[in-house]
Amino acid sequence: MARKYFGTDGIRGQANAYPMTPDIAMKVGMAVGLAFKRGEHRNRVVIGKDTRLSGYMIENALVAGFTSTGMDVFLLGPIPTPAVAMLCRSLRADIGVMISASHNPFHDNGIKLFGPDGFKLSDDIELEIERLMDENLADRLASSDALGRAKRVDGDIYRYIEFAKRTMPRNISLSGLRIVVDCANGAAYKVAPAALWELGAEVVTINNEPNGTNINEDCGSTHPLGLIKKVHEVRADIGIALDGDADRVLIVDENGAIIDGDQLMAVIAQSWQESDRLAGGGIVATIMSNLGFERFLGDRGLTLARTQVGDRYVVEHMRTHGFNVGGEQSGHIVLSDFSTTGDGLVSALQILAVVQEQGKPVSEVCRKFEPVPQLLKNVRTTGGKPLEDKKVKSAIDEARNRLGNTGRLVIRPSGTEPLIRVMAEGDDRKLVEAVVNDIISVISSAA
Repeated sequence: MARKYFGTDGIRGQANAYPMTPDIAMKVGMAVGLAFKRGEHRNRVVIGKDTRLSGYMIENALVAGFTSTGMDVFLLGPIPTPAVAMLCRSLRADIGVMISASHNPFHDNGIKLFGPDGFKLSDDIELEIERLMDENLADRLASSDALGRAKRVDGDIYRYIEFAKRTMPRNISLSGLRIVVDCANGAAYKVAPAALWELGAEVVTINNEPNGTNINEDCGSTHPLGLIKKVHEVRADIGIALDGDADRVLIVDENGAIIDGDQLMAVIAQSWQESDRLAGGGIVATIMSNLGFERFLGDRGLTLARTQVGDRYVVEHMRTHGFNVGGEQSGHIVLSDFSTTGDGLVSALQILAVVQEQGKPVSEVCRKFEPVPQLLKNVRTTGGKPLEDKKVKSAIDEARNRLGNTGRLVIRPSGTEPLIRVMAEGDDRKLVEAVVNDIISVISSAA
């Protein structure tokens, strides 16, 4: 069944335009409030947000919706997405909400939902919420004397800081490390520098002055050039780049080289395998992870289980099959021993622990395999379904034949933007580039 509001990661779009309007946000609050009201206790919802200007608008609309169903609202203020998931459990909330469009520009926003167990909602529950959103709910709302209350609990960010710090081995300190952390002018601008400093590091913080419109603007995990420059400038041991809601991370080594999510998962996988902590016999990643990563794991007797793109699908596979490490090449890394969703800060701390344990430069610790040449390009669409065009289908079939058994081709619509993503990889770099460019050209003509 096609979904009307929800995409691959909640509801997302341009702020103050459908579907990210105040009336839709209020309907979300009403529908979710009714769907998750249970028991005779005072039901509660925790709401966090990143630093986007539109967060105020969406937050207030959600509060109106939730309180109209009788739910009490705890407003967490700017806080990372994984902190909302964690606090949902810690505060025994019935639902958790994060207002964020993750790595997107400030003019977008989104609504992510977490159940009382801290996990993102299933497709079935999202469909039920959509059904409720399109119904007249007036007769099901709370009576005047049973309305919910809302209060701000900004101090609860310190619960998350302490939680993140406790994921580090007790005998490991970050003393002696000079770390540059790029907060993307986003949700982690307070918590990330504080946690790293309290663990003993010398911390140089950049992009930690959000103004409502500078989130992800030429900074963070999707724009690491500023971080690279600062690492060189202050001769740091490592650079850490988070995205707008801090559920993903990329690392820059002491030489300024970028280390992506595949390499980071390889570091964690090997470390946890050696300490007998790795569950499931391997890693869960998506169809976008590099073939070199898969070969690295295979050489160590580990498997790479692939899912469709989206950390929720990674988590579903992890829960079903007993894995405790999974993630995406983009830097969403899920460590289910600690978190129910991607957590950029906690993932970075696991890497820092390995660096300190081994006493080697980051460039040595975090280069576990040679990536197979891989190229990803995007085509912006204006509507329609270009992937159903006969010429496009023919070009895709031809590309797969050219790559043969030594490469992979992945073509998929973005779940968050009007884009089609074309990715190819293989041992022959020139062939990979030719295949991607040829497909891009055909899709562009059809789009």
